[in-house]
Amino acid sequence: MKKIYFKNKLQAMVLTGVFSALLAVFSQISLPMPSGVPVTLQTFAVALCGFVLGMKYGTAALGVYLALGVVGLPVFAGFSGGFGVFLGMTGGFLWGFFPLTFLCGLGTRWKKLLPVLFGLFGVILCHALGVLQYALVAGIPLATGFLTVSAPFLLKDAVSVIFAYGVAQAALISLKHGKLVTVE
Repeated sequence: MKKIYFKNKLQAMVLTGVFSALLAVFSQISLPMPSGVPVTLQTFAVALCGFVLGMKYGTAALGVYLALGVVGLPVFAGFSGGFGVFLGMTGGFLWGFFPLTFLCGLGTRWKKLLPVLFGLFGVILCHALGVLQYALVAGIPLATGFLTVSAPFLLKDAVSVIFAYGVAQAALISLKHGKLVTVE
């Protein structure tokens, strides 16, 4: 098992804030799609939060990011914000980021392929919530919702999680060398 320890609470809070900011930046790197669900690097950033910060602080970073969006700051894809985004067609994916981050963080407690498998399961849960809300709001069958807003993105999101895991390993090495974290 592998666990990430921060040297102190202040460093943990600062890194949590930094990763919330990274989420906001990566959300703006987007390509609009006809379905209304843009291609973004959010999944990469969400998985990175979990893989680097672990369950607790990774989920906290996501919570800060989502809270900033809820109060209206334009941190979501396409410089959008506000509580209405959570209730709109793409809001289910925002809700789905919680299990994705949590599972990526949980997966870091093991070695080998388990972190990536946990992350991929998180992608499935994220997409399930996204499809469900999209279908409900759009008034379409779940199968149509899946084909519209999930199927075209699944491979990209799976690759994003795998890539995020690799980047996280490099980031953790740097954080260890900088004496910001201890990894056991």
